[in-house]
Amino acid sequence: MKTHMTNYETLLRVTKAMSMSKDPKEIIQITVRSVKETLNMKGCTLYLVNAENNELELAASHGLSEEYLGKGPVNASRSVAKSLTEGPVAIYDVQDDPRVQYVEEAKREGIVSILSVPIYVRGVVIGVMRVYTSEQWDFTLEDVNFVQALAEIAGIVIDLTRLVQGQNEYIDILESLKEAREM
Repeated sequence: MKTHMTNYETLLRVTKAMSMSKDPKEIIQITVRSVKETLNMKGCTLYLVNAENNELELAASHGLSEEYLGKGPVNASRSVAKSLTEGPVAIYDVQDDPRVQYVEEAKREGIVSILSVPIYVRGVVIGVMRVYTSEQWDFTLEDVNFVQALAEIAGIVIDLTRLVQGQNEYIDILESLKEAREM
């Protein structure tokens, strides 16, 4: 019962930050920090898919070293790729799983297990949220659902940010056209 309460408190904290902050980066950072701290894990990251080069680009992280985060490009089709196409993927032991792209770097970082969940926006996967542990972890359905819920919240924030940016660009274009006509 205590776990449920902690998860609900975290959801409330993240949604409150979402409603009060104008900075999407801050909200995404609060989200990954909240996941890491609530589940008492080693770290949490949020990656977005770059469609041009098929790489996962780091948007936010908490609990992992700069050395690990800078290990090299994360290939979307090699690094726990099924979480982008088939839903959540739990890796019990990174040393014994071919889906892990940077095994040696994970070992040096002290990462043992990984949970990777997709981030959907209007039915399309735009990224993944990953949770890292320092000991072998059997992720429960509750763990997966909790991380997935927060990943969905992050997806909403990212989508809204993109919509606002597009709207601002459209307004700028209209203003430029208006100024050009007035000349």
